[in-house]
Amino acid sequence: MLRIESKPRPNWQRRAAEFGFGFHTMYGEPYWDESAYYQFTLKQIEQDLEDPTQEIHEMCLDVVDKVVRDEELLRKFQIPQAHRQGIADSWKRKEPSLYSRLDLAYDGSGPAKFYENNADTPTSVFETGFWQWLWLEDKVKSGHLRRDSDQFNLLQELLMNRFKELQQLQPGQTLHFSCCHDTEEDRGTVQYMEDCAKEAGLSTAFVHIEDIGVTKEGEFTDADDKIIRWMFKLYPWEFMFDEEFGQHLPTANVNWLEPMWKAVISNKALLPTLWKMFPNHPNLLPSFFSGDPAANVLKDYVVKPLFSREGSNIQLFRNGKETLKIDGPYGEEGSIIQAFHPLPKFGDNYTLIGSWLINDQPAGISIREDSSLITQDLSRYLPHIIID
Repeated sequence: MLRIESKPRPNWQRRAAEFGFGFHTMYGEPYWDESAYYQFTLKQIEQDLEDPTQEIHEMCLDVVDKVVRDEELLRKFQIPQAHRQGIADSWKRKEPSLYSRLDLAYDGSGPAKFYENNADTPTSVFETGFWQWLWLEDKVKSGHLRRDSDQFNLLQELLMNRFKELQQLQPGQTLHFSCCHDTEEDRGTVQYMEDCAKEAGLSTAFVHIEDIGVTKEGEFTDADDKIIRWMFKLYPWEFMFDEEFGQHLPTANVNWLEPMWKAVISNKALLPTLWKMFPNHPNLLPSFFSGDPAANVLKDYVVKPLFSREGSNIQLFRNGKETLKIDGPYGEEGSIIQAFHPLPKFGDNYTLIGSWLINDQPAGISIREDSSLITQDLSRYLPHIIID
């Protein structure tokens, strides 16, 4: 695994505008960064990333099966009482999933270490499935990369195939897409997902989360007062449960992407539960619920709120003393403690790998880097290649 400096394409900003990639720069700082790329061997991809991704994902599904049958675990996961049965029913009905992203620490050798599961609302799907592949094609055509350069990136192809499969389960239904107002990155992500669905032949519509209405029968409607029967939402389940319309989830009769059971494995409580079910697994880090005396064995550790996203409210402790803290809105829901395993450092950059799954199948990787040990929402996105 190498980090190789690279000359940016001279016209990439214009190309970004053509494809609606408006959030390549945020708050004056680069988000998309092609001044370098990461290089892997095929063996590294297949054995150290792809295979563990499959195994970890299957272990996560085992956790769901256990949690939905265990009231004590549902309490530890902070699943509201009013929605526990809905989550259990969602799992028992085997409601289909679309995608997930596992965050991994990997330096090119040894087992990748699993940080957390972005199973409900993973972002950067456009950058991964489309934009970094376009970068690869451009760099090969210009002669800056070898013609045999490849990329672990089946994401767009598998995504469209999955939409076609899901359409068979919802014949004749319109798939609504949704995210919040004033979130350019989320809107870009949802637009890309909708474009993939249209390409797969689906009928689609869009509605902002804030514009969802409720009928007197407790059904959800879009801004045109059309009943919503099938929806992709880039909005976390724990937020949905807290919304005023959350009380109507049992009566709304909506088929959700992602399904409600994803509230279990997008939750940081997944981590200590995995460690207890699969102790000493080579890809897992020792993890415990806060207050568990077993966590006292850890001198270097990270505290993560159960619902934390994009690095918010993460605390890093070395020798029991706090050395780094990220502000944010999370923490009241409780937290977990995970053994500290630093991200690998390439030059001045700490590097995190996101390993994607579509329809339970490993589909590609994304790479984020930052000068901080904690990857956040504005951390840079870099492309990658495979060379053998």
